[in-house]
This record gives sequence, structure tokens and C-alpha cells, in this order.
Amino acid sequence: MDFGIYNINPDAIFDFFSSRGSGEIIFNLFAVGGWIVFVFLFFYAGLHLYQEYRQSKFTHNWKWVLLAVDIPALNIQTPKAVEQLFAHIAGAFNKPNVGEKFHGGYKQRYFSFEIISIEGYIQFLIWTEETFRDLVEAAVYAQYPDAEIIEVEDYTKMAPNYFPDSEYDIWAADFALTQGNGLPIRTYREFEHSISKDTVLKDPMGTFLESFSRIGPGEQMWFQIILEPISNSWKEHVIEEIKEMIGDTGGHHGGNKFVDRIISSPMTLLEKFGDEVFSREASASHEEPKKEEPNKIRYLTPGQSAIVEAMETKITKVGFKTKMRGIYLARKEVFQPTRGINALLGAINQFNIPSANSIAPALTTKASYFMKERTTIYRKNLLMKAYKKRKAKAGAHPFILNIEELATIWHFPMSHVKTPLVQKAGAKRAEPPTGLPVETISRAALPSLADVIAEEKTKKKTYRTDSGDVFLGDELG
Repeated sequence: MDFGIYNINPDAIFDFFSSRGSGEIIFNLFAVGGWIVFVFLFFYAGLHLYQEYRQSKFTHNWKWVLLAVDIPALNIQTPKAVEQLFAHIAGAFNKPNVGEKFHGGYKQRYFSFEIISIEGYIQFLIWTEETFRDLVEAAVYAQYPDAEIIEVEDYTKMAPNYFPDSEYDIWAADFALTQGNGLPIRTYREFEHSISKDTVLKDPMGTFLESFSRIGPGEQMWFQIILEPISNSWKEHVIEEIKEMIGDTGGHHGGNKFVDRIISSPMTLLEKFGDEVFSREASASHEEPKKEEPNKIRYLTPGQSAIVEAMETKITKVGFKTKMRGIYLARKEVFQPTRGINALLGAINQFNIPSANSIAPALTTKASYFMKERTTIYRKNLLMKAYKKRKAKAGAHPFILNIEELATIWHFPMSHVKTPLVQKAGAKRAEPPTGLPVETISRAALPSLADVIAEEKTKKKTYRTDSGDVFLGDELG
């Protein structure tokens, strides 16, 4: 084969590879330009390691705070309020330039919204970097002016760091979407139903919290949703998925219209010349082409149309990179994973739409047959460490939910949700007098969550009615 100044002989190439050893072949390929690949790989790896080094320097001075949030007992706010709360904290997003990203080591700060149950006592928590504490508190107070926010000690410190442990055992899981980021899950709007003239929200948080209140002494349930503010670039991929579903080709069947016209023009001229020579009627191909539909949306089934509409609705709202993780921790003598796990999975199933998207465990501590025991121990340590550090990269891959989907999963229960052991604000907040002296409280003096729970239990007493209903009331004097 002759390519101008290059003359390639296939027989010579075959003889070269067949008559030499593998080591000599690799050396020759490396000598003629293969080294460029290795240079690129080393450069990429070095750049990645340098960026991680700069990020570790950037995050070295981060200080994390854990905020316990209590809402008033009479809460009439729907999940729409928490949806606005998430939209508020999306203001923490900052897109760095090249210098900030590589030289400065900039890393986006993130948040963790958590629900925990310690022996059936439930608390809502928000984990944030100290820089955005004011942002979080402003977002909560804007929607819940009478809420109480208290900084508490991290409850995960009392749990073992490594397993197997002599006293405790755990089950843990990372959750993920089963059908990618474009398809939606069931949101709180679909839990609304009408009774006579009124629309009633069947609060999905009732099922979620009921599963958390079922555990007893020596047991704990933890659930966290790690959120990282992101740009709107994820919506472009969803738009491409929508176009594929409705068969949107942009008015032509792929390719480039300009190139297609250049290729088809010679054939059109030859056909016209043949029509003139043989005195035949114009070919059918000369007829005016039928106007093609831009998409096939009118041929979609009602179910497919509903999914496309839901996808379009999803991208109209702010999205977050999301990691969802759950842990059941208990002393070995009372460790019953089926009670905690099945209740948690059942509560999450209510957000699933079989024809659209679902939330399911993507990585659990339960291992398969090969090296089962060693793999189980590894996963327990991995997921426990990831939970304590609030790491989104560890474990299963993160996914994207918008603020409406997030508010469906994590929101403060409405007053008609009869879950007895949820901590609620006991008094109405008021502004302090002007000029009141302020005393700085050291971090070492922060109350632990266990102290808050113990104090609350001394104020409240559990009562059971004849019908079996459980509620809390003030202790009788």
C-alpha cells in the first residue's frame, strides 16, 4: 500500500511480529512512539495526586458542627418548607476556576442531613462545616421560626471504630438509584389524597419514623443523606435522555445535513439526466419529500408520556449530588437486624416507582459466597468509617436528586404524625433583650446527644391507652 511518501508492506509487518519475541516487539513499539502513552499516564496520575494534596491542605482547617433541630409540636408545615430549605442551602455552591481548583485545592463544602433513633428516641440532625452554620440556621429559621437548634457532640463517637467488636455488631448499607439520575422517584405530591373538599397529605415520614421507633434498649438506627451542591450540567444529560425517549432527531435522521446534501447531490443530477435522455417521467425520488415529524411524542403510551413529563419536571428544580446511607447498630445480645433492616427498607420502598425509578441498597455488609467472612468485615469497617466521616466517595456511587425528591425523604413530620418519641421544641422562641451579655461556650462544653435524650426522658413519661396507643406526656407531680 502506497500512501505518498509512506510505503506500507503488509507482508513485512506480518514478518516483523511473527519473527520476533514479545519483549523485542514491545521495545520497538515503545521506541517509535509508545512512550507518549506512558508520559500521558504519568502526567495524569501526577496531576491527580497533586490535586488531592492541595485539597488536603485546603480542608485541613475545616471545623464540623452537628446541629440538633427540634420543631414545635404543632407543625403544620408540609415538606414544601424543607424543599425551600434545601433551595436555600444550594447557595453554598461555588464553581472554582482552574487556579482555585488545582493550585488552591478548592473543594466544595457539603452537608449531611440525618435522622437517628437511639433506643427508639428519634432526633433530626444537620452536619455542616462551620463556615455555613449561619446559612443552615437561617434556612431552618426562615421556614420554622419557632424551631430550636442546639449544637451537640457527635453521636457516632460512642460507636466502635473497627469490627468485629466484643460488644457491638452492625448492619450497614449504601443506597442508590436503580435507573440513573434522569428518572424521578415518588415525591410528596403523590402522597396527597382528597377527602371531601380537603386535600390531605399522607405524610411519608410517618412510616419512616415508625420504623425508627420500633427498636428497643441497646439498639440504634442511623440514617444520613449527604448533599453536595452542584452546577446544572446534570440536566443536559437528562435532556438527552428525554430526546431519546421521544425519538427527537432534530428534524433529520442523525448525521450532518450539509454533508448529506453534498453526498446526495451527484445522484440527484444523474437521475435527472437519465429522465431527460430516456424521456421518462420524473423519478419518485424527485417528488417533494414528506415533512418528517420532529419527534414521536404523540405515539407514546400514557405511561411513557407521564414519565417524560416527570423527567421534565425534575430538571426544573435544583439538584444535589447525593449519598444515602443507613446503619443498624446494637449490642450483640439484642442484635436483631431483621427488625431494624426490614423496617428501614420498607419505609424507603414507599418512594419507589416501578415504572420509573427506585432507591435500593447498592452496597451492604452482607457478602456473597467468595471470602464471605473477610468481605463482610471489610464492608462493616468501610461503611462505618464512611458514615462517621460523612464521606460521599466511599462505598456506592453518588447520584442526583432534586430538592423536591430530597424533601420527600427528609423532612420534619407534620403534627398529625403520631410518632411519640420525636424530640420537639418545648417553648416558643423569642428575641433576647438588647445589650444582653454573651458568653462564649467552648466546644468541650457541648452537650452530648445522650445527655439531651436523658434530660428529655426525665421530663416526659410514656403512657399507653387501653387501645394500645403510646404517647408522651408531662410527668405528673
